Amino acid sequence: MSEIGDVLAAIEALSVKGERMALATIVAVRGSTYRRPGARLLVPEEGAPVGNLSGGCLEGDVADMARVVMEEGRARLAGWDLTADDDAVWGLGLGCNGAIEVFIEPAEKAAEVASALRAALEAERPISVVTVVESSSADVGPGSRLVVRPEGTTDGSLGSAAVDAEAVRAAEVLLREERSEVRILVEGVRAFVEVLDPPLRLLVCGAGHDAIPLVRAASLLGWNVTVADDRPAFLTRERFPEASGFVAVDDPADAAKEAGVDDRTFAVVMSHHFLRDKEYVRSMLGSPAAYVGTLGPGARTERLLMELRDEGVEIGDAARQRIHGPAGLDLGGEGPEEIAQAIVAEIVAVKRRRSGGFLRDRSGPIHDRPRPGTEARPG
Repeated sequence: MSEIGDVLAAIEALSVKGERMALATIVAVRGSTYRRPGARLLVPEEGAPVGNLSGGCLEGDVADMARVVMEEGRARLAGWDLTADDDAVWGLGLGCNGAIEVFIEPAEKAAEVASALRAALEAERPISVVTVVESSSADVGPGSRLVVRPEGTTDGSLGSAAVDAEAVRAAEVLLREERSEVRILVEGVRAFVEVLDPPLRLLVCGAGHDAIPLVRAASLLGWNVTVADDRPAFLTRERFPEASGFVAVDDPADAAKEAGVDDRTFAVVMSHHFLRDKEYVRSMLGSPAAYVGTLGPGARTERLLMELRDEGVEIGDAARQRIHGPAGLDLGGEGPEEIAQAIVAEIVAVKRRRSGGFLRDRSGPIHDRPRPGTEARPG
C-alpha cells in the first residue's frame, strides 16, 4: 500500500473508533524541502504518527501542534522556515533548507479528507480538493472544503457562491496541469488547490515467472496492477498475491478492450512469445495506453513493429513515442527483480515527464519550483 493509502486507512480506522486525531498537510513550500505540497502526516492522540512531512526534520514539532489542534478542535496554519545562509541548519541534522506551510485539521475535518481521497481512489479519476487555509471573510472559514471533478461537478461549498466559482476555475486549470498549489481565490481567502490522482494503472501482458517481481514492485507503489494472459492457469492469487485483478484473454489482440485500457494505463508486454507479443502490441497501439513497454532487445521490437506495419497497422510518430522497447531505464539490471525495478522507474519517469537520468547531472532543482505567489510565506 502507498503512503497515502496508509494515511487513509488510519483515518478511517480511528474514525470508526471515535478516537481523536489531527491531519497535517503540506500546502506550500519555498526553497529546498524534502516533501512537496500534498504530503501528509496523521497524528493520533495515542500511538505513532502515520505518514511523513520532512524525513524527520519537523515531525516532532508538527505532532506537538497537532495535539493543540485536537484540544482546540479547530484548524491551524503553521509555518516553519529552515532557510539559512550558512551551515547552521545542516549542523542541526535537518534534511532541508527551505520553508513549508502546514495546514493541520482536527478529526472531523480529517474524515472529510479521507472521504475525498477514497472517492478518487475508487472512481479511478482525478479530482481536485480545494481547502481554505486562511480567510478574513465571515462567510468562508479555514478548513472549508470543495471537491471539484474534471467535468466541473462539485461536492460541498466554501461558504460563498462567488468564492466557490473562483475555486472551480482554479481547480479546473490545475487538474489540466496535474499540479497542486496555493491560490488566492478572492481578496482575503487563500486556499490549497490539491489535485489528487488515483493510483496508476499497470497492465502486465504475460504471466510468466519474471512478471511476478514486476507486479510486486508496482504494488508497493500503490498502483493498480492487472495481469493478462491467454493461459488461465497462470492467473492465480497464489502466483500474483499483489495483483489487483486478472484478465484471461482468448486472443491477445483483444487484451486492451478486455482489460478496459484507458489513457491512464501503462502496459508492459512480456509473454516472451514473439507472435503473442505482436498481438498484445497491436492491441495496445489501438488503445489510448500512455505507455507500451516490450521486453527483449531493441531489434526484436523493431522487427515486431515492422511486421505490424506490413500487416497494415499505422504507427505514426505519436504511437512510436509510446513504445518503449526494451522497457526500463538503463540501470544495467540483471535478473527479473532488477529488471522489474528498471521498468517501474521508467514508468515513473514517463508519468512525471522526466528523462530518468542521474540527479547529479540535473542543472535545475530536483523538484519543479512553485510558481511566484504560490510559495510558502516566510515563517
